[in-house]
Parts: sequence; C-alpha cells; structure tokens
Amino acid sequence: MADKDETKKNVDDPQKPEEQAKDTSAKKDSSKESQKEKVDSKDAALKDLKAKNEELEDKFLRSQAEIQNMNNRHKKEVSGILKYDGQKLATEILPVLDNLERALTVEVDDDAGKQLKKGIEMVQQHMVKALKDNKVTVIDGVGDKFDPTDSQAVQTVPADDDHPKDTIVQVLQKGYKLEDRVLRPAMVVVAQ
Repeated sequence: MADKDETKKNVDDPQKPEEQAKDTSAKKDSSKESQKEKVDSKDAALKDLKAKNEELEDKFLRSQAEIQNMNNRHKKEVSGILKYDGQKLATEILPVLDNLERALTVEVDDDAGKQLKKGIEMVQQHMVKALKDNKVTVIDGVGDKFDPTDSQAVQTVPADDDHPKDTIVQVLQKGYKLEDRVLRPAMVVVAQ
C-alpha cells in the first residue's frame, strides 16, 4: 500500500517543489532570451534604418549642392551673355564709325560742304555716344606703353627723347573694347 500512496502522491503532485522552481526559472530564462532576441532584432532594424536615413540625407545634401551649382553656373552664363550683349552689332558698326571719321578729315571750302560736314560730325558724335552708353570704349594710347593684348604693332620707329622704347607713337586705326573684351585691337606705331 505504501507503493500505492507514493504513486498517488506522484499523480497528484507530478513534480517536486524543487523541480517546479527549476521549470519556472527555465521558462523565465527562455522568455528573457526571446525578449533579448526581440530587442537585438529591433536594434539591428534600428541600425539599418539609421544607416538608410544617413544615406538618404547624404543624397539629399548632394542633390541640393548640385542644384546650387547649376544655379550658380546658370547665373554666370546669363551675366556673361548680358555683359557682352551687343558685341556683334558693335563690331559691325566700327567700320562705319571709321568711315565717318575719315569723312571728317576732308577739308571743305563752300557752305554746302561745311553743312554736310557738320551733319556727318553730328552722326559720328551720336554713334560715339551710343557706343559709350553700351560700354564700348576706345583703345587709344598715344604715349602709353605698348600692350599686345589690346594693340597690334604694324610699324616701328626708332626711340627718341619724346618717345621712349616700347611706347605708342601713333595710332593708325583706333581699337575698341566692350567691357574687358577687345572687339578690335588698335593698329599702332611703336618706338623701338
């Protein structure tokens, strides 16, 4: 009968209290491990999201910089176009201005010739003013040091007291600049 009582105890209480405590702690350990795995997977997902966020932020900043560079390039091109606007027209008008100035060098005696010369002078003055208003300036450096960037030496003469070496003695044809760009170099005689 004693065996039956022990069996009955085992049926009613299948585990001893020590075994029950071990089983509970094992369950706690496994739940801690599962929670730790969840936290680790969340940390990994968070790291991935942070990396993606940094990558997207980098791409965004690079895109903004590229757009800014494009805007700056565009502004520079537009300002260059506006700065040298009218270059072709000015270049084509220069020979007309030269011819007007040549016409003014002719001596006239009669009243009709003087009136015609006065009209040509007025036209020439208006053209000079229009060119100045559009930032076209004359390159005329008699007595100045010869600069090959804006003048072309077509003849040389010996240097003397009045004209030191490498100075412009005479301008044969005026040169013109638009802003800082040479439209036509001056043709000059240089002392050597």
